[in-house]
Amino acid sequence: MAWLDRRGRLWGKVSVLDVGAIAVLVMAAIAFFWLPTKGGASVAQLASANQQPVEFEIMVRGLTVLRPNSLLKVGDRPNLMVRNQPRGQVEVKAVTVLVPRIPVPTLDGKVTVVPDPRLAELYVRDFAVTLTATATVTNDGLVVGGDKLKIGTPVDLEGPRYVMRGSVMDVRF
Repeated sequence: MAWLDRRGRLWGKVSVLDVGAIAVLVMAAIAFFWLPTKGGASVAQLASANQQPVEFEIMVRGLTVLRPNSLLKVGDRPNLMVRNQPRGQVEVKAVTVLVPRIPVPTLDGKVTVVPDPRLAELYVRDFAVTLTATATVTNDGLVVGGDKLKIGTPVDLEGPRYVMRGSVMDVRF
């Protein structure tokens, strides 16, 4: 009896296409559970890694707002968006409202920094926001909601009355 018959079956029982499909599934399972990622852990290990509380700071620049001191409060829980994808809620730990400042040369040759007096800048504010969340810490950085969070990563905070876009300026864990 030949290995392959006229209908493409091995020893007359199993189709060659079925054997190929099973081989692909077995290789995919091995790759998922056994082969390491760039960080040294497999995908299955990353999913089950211990999560811990972390802090990160974001800088929101040039937000036009009428009442900046009542926009964000300590203890608020806005939604975090990373690369336009929702990544869960974070807690506001601290908020600093920064008034735009400009350098002004003086007659003695020194430079003094003063608040921006232009009327157009009257309602424009910068915010430094410290946030806390539960995240996975890997060799490659911080993972919040399945997305890496590093200095410079653009993020959005979405609350009931606002959406503010900023970037991460510090990560502490």
